[in-house]
Amino acid sequence: MITDEFAAYRGLNRLGYNHETVNHTAGEYVRKFYIHTNGIESFWSLLKRGYIGVYHYMSPKHLHRYVNEFSFRHNTSQFGTLQFIDMTIARMAGKRLTYKELISG
Repeated sequence: MITDEFAAYRGLNRLGYNHETVNHTAGEYVRKFYIHTNGIESFWSLLKRGYIGVYHYMSPKHLHRYVNEFSFRHNTSQFGTLQFIDMTIARMAGKRLTYKELISG
């Protein structure tokens, strides 16, 4: 797990994670060519752009659905359009979410 130096991430090694940090405060953004937070920062940027430009609001109840959508988009960003569409349809098969289920408490 690679993070910045934010205090909340301290102790991840004790939880069994191999934890590396970059110290943004000291101007460190990459160490050893592979220790960086660029990937997750790119993901959060994509999610925020979706929030601002597409949805305008994401309910806490369904936040996991929005995050799943944008993680799929992020993880398939290098695929061509037709392959992306095929993968999307394959994940939809056999799944149905009715409006009643969507709004139920």
